[in-house]
Amino acid sequence: MNDRITTLDLNQGYVASGAERNKVLRNTYWLLALSLVPTVLGAWIGVATGITQSLGGGLGMILFLGGAFGFMYAIEKTKNSAAGVPVLLGFTFFMGLMLSRMIAMVLGFKNGPDLIMTAFGGTAGVFFVMASLSSVIKRDLSGMGKWLFVGALAIMVGGIINVFVGSTAGMMAISVAAIGVFSAYMLYDLKQIVDGGETNYISATLALYLDIINVFQSLLALLGIMGGERD
Repeated sequence: MNDRITTLDLNQGYVASGAERNKVLRNTYWLLALSLVPTVLGAWIGVATGITQSLGGGLGMILFLGGAFGFMYAIEKTKNSAAGVPVLLGFTFFMGLMLSRMIAMVLGFKNGPDLIMTAFGGTAGVFFVMASLSSVIKRDLSGMGKWLFVGALAIMVGGIINVFVGSTAGMMAISVAAIGVFSAYMLYDLKQIVDGGETNYISATLALYLDIINVFQSLLALLGIMGGERD
């Protein structure tokens, strides 16, 4: 399930200077790396305690959406204050906790750890490619935003429906679509920073974090469905 559609560009067309762009990009990368620490911690706690194992179906969906929307509202309200970073890190811990249910399921396969590392490596590879492209593409990509929003919304609706339908084929189709849409969103969000359209590193980190977590989750789901080996 993705919540990427809730992020908004509120910069009112302001374009940053070259020095400011570099500062935003540098701070974004540092905060993005830091945000992975509470994500891993949340996932580890969730797997170790099994606290999220009962959160399937509608209950899990309500808890996830409520928590995600609540955190992102709080991040938007605090992004220009000292509280912005702790709130963002709290959100990434929550996301790790919610991700732990899928990770625990994949770890149930004989090759589970290999699948997780493959999904992690694949996500890192996608990010590296998109970061490289964002630095060499000169074309303005801001027009992509509305189409990516529509794609993310369609994936979200499809994911909610599939929670109740439980279709493996549907999960595979949604995962493939999500990898494509959120990989493109990575390029779009990085280009926004490079071009000076995004001037708040907390907002930039949130957008990229959501792209990364959606690509990772979708890759992991695909690998689990197609490559999971049972004992």
